[in-house]
Amino acid sequence: MSNDNPLLQSSGLPKFNEVLPTHIEPAVTKVLEEATSKLEALESNIIPTWDGLVTPLEKIGKPFEYAWGPVGHLLNVKNSEDLRKEHEKMQPKVVEFSLRAGQSKPIYDGLTAIRDGEEWGMINNAQKRVIELRIRAAKHSGVGLEGKEKERFNEISKRLSQLGTDFSNHVLDATKAYEMIIKDKKETEGWPNTLKQLSSHGYNQSKTEESTPEEGPWRISLEAPIVVPFLRHSKVRSHRETILKTYVSRADKGDLDNKPLIMEKLRLRKEKAGLLGYSSFAELSLASKMAPSIESVQKMFTELFDASKPHQRMEYDELESLAKKSGQKEQLKQWDTGFWSERLKEKKFQFTDDELRPYFPMPKVLEGMFGLAEYLFGIEIKESFEESHKWHEDVQFFEVKEKGQKIASFYLDAYSRPGEKRGGAWMDNCLDRRIIDGETRHPVVYLNANGTPPVGDRPSLMSFREVTTLFHEFGHGLQGMLTTVDYPDVAGVNGVEWDAVETSSQFMENWCYHEPVLRSISGHWETEAPLPDDLVQKLLDAKVYMAASGMLRQLEFGMTDIELHSTFNPEGDIHPFDVHRNIAKRTNIIEPMKEDHFLCAFSHIFAGGYAAGYYSYKWAEVLSADLYSAFEFTGFEDPDAQKDMGKKFRDSFLALGGSVDPMKVFKDFMGREPSTEALLRHNNLV
Repeated sequence: MSNDNPLLQSSGLPKFNEVLPTHIEPAVTKVLEEATSKLEALESNIIPTWDGLVTPLEKIGKPFEYAWGPVGHLLNVKNSEDLRKEHEKMQPKVVEFSLRAGQSKPIYDGLTAIRDGEEWGMINNAQKRVIELRIRAAKHSGVGLEGKEKERFNEISKRLSQLGTDFSNHVLDATKAYEMIIKDKKETEGWPNTLKQLSSHGYNQSKTEESTPEEGPWRISLEAPIVVPFLRHSKVRSHRETILKTYVSRADKGDLDNKPLIMEKLRLRKEKAGLLGYSSFAELSLASKMAPSIESVQKMFTELFDASKPHQRMEYDELESLAKKSGQKEQLKQWDTGFWSERLKEKKFQFTDDELRPYFPMPKVLEGMFGLAEYLFGIEIKESFEESHKWHEDVQFFEVKEKGQKIASFYLDAYSRPGEKRGGAWMDNCLDRRIIDGETRHPVVYLNANGTPPVGDRPSLMSFREVTTLFHEFGHGLQGMLTTVDYPDVAGVNGVEWDAVETSSQFMENWCYHEPVLRSISGHWETEAPLPDDLVQKLLDAKVYMAASGMLRQLEFGMTDIELHSTFNPEGDIHPFDVHRNIAKRTNIIEPMKEDHFLCAFSHIFAGGYAAGYYSYKWAEVLSADLYSAFEFTGFEDPDAQKDMGKKFRDSFLALGGSVDPMKVFKDFMGREPSTEALLRHNNLV
């Protein structure tokens, strides 16, 4: 069976193009059976040394990289009904094994024996960190629980995993289920070309009659690449209202209703934290994060909120004034702010997304982005055309080299495929760096985005937001690929505290606003003409446009998340929507909509890893702005100093991964504690 089941290979790149849903159950069952018997053998003969205990544990985990990792990846990029069914069938069994391994008392005792024994002084710091993180994870997996408490803990863990999958599927299905068909060409006046193309393409995929971008009909769906520009550019106010109200009430009714799932998740998380001796799920969450306490997170919220709020009032007044002058008699509502904010931006900076897109063809953006990485970190990035078993023809595969030697590689899946690929952009590990039979296996990562696909000989033309998003994911990728740590638990992004894991990604975003880099990633796709000087300056100026409102929007999400997981009582009379509404009243000027059930699609905290951790985006943004300020301070006009600083960044944040506590890495780099000053300064909020 292993010969013809691609999920049972044990070397090389996973064979994504050969994986069928029917492969999943036999492969995962076999891997689970073998892992269980190896775990039992290990438990019955514990040797409390690194080679006697940790190395065999790493070997037990390795087959899951090939048997289960690709399944989760394909669920995100090539979702289908059959794949879902097989994933749902096996997920509880994988979770069960993970709990079984995490709660193993003999292994936990063996790990603590290494920590408390003679070998502790002989192993290196990365190995110590692996053991410390495994001990902490075991405690959080309920290793200290007995009898009924342990049974209940395991029930909760399995149920939470299932609820997360259901939540995510509900959002995906609710997003796919809605459409608004627009047939009147007059109603598309002012739309960017990309919106016309995407909505026409969407119509052709779902209907029998033909649509063209120029003549329509146009299908408006709830996919982010369509919703966002539609709300910014549609002149038909009633359409904007309908789309926004539908968007913020996704998955809140019928068979796809996530409200009961939210309540159950919050109850179960609180109960789980209580079983482990924590007063709230937020306290449990922060026990494995960089932020020392809930109070320290609240302190950051307060500093950023207090600095941003007065500026938000000024931003809103400008929008209101423009709307009135332009003839809007109605009071500004949520479905107006995106539209008037875009008009004000055009008035202030005199450019549109559509004018910029031709200057950011994806091949040029990639060339400039790779050039920056080569300059700062001394590496070389080239596309590879060898067999890489891609899951879709649009996927590209790249190799990262240093002095001619390959040190890593990555897949880039850059374009939107609404029917099968989840929205947004993300990085994930494909294969971790590790030593196998004395040889280093180099890391492989995935970079995923949802850009506009190329059409004919025209490449994907990117909005500037898509450009910064690509830099962001590439930052994660660099941390995954430039790691020098050989232990998979703490190599690359693994083992990095969740609120520090966005540091390298957000650090890379800053470079999009550095003029030489901006010039290197831009050039007209047909004429290769450089981005005009006035547009360069306007883009740099536009960085801080509506910065206070953007800051407060992120704070709204983070504050809601922390409150739901700390002081909120899931057994009480107050609903999570009320928690969000009360915070939204503080973070917005306009009264929240009664239809706003955004929490029903807040996958980050109800289906992803950001529960009681959404603040991490802002926490890491503070760190990354602070780190970038070190490059500013060094002076951009001195290439040698910049390269030295780049090497220092590579040797710390990118190389060490999760092998060193991130606060120590930060303090060693900056010589002090993090400060919000640079972030506020970069956003003109000081």
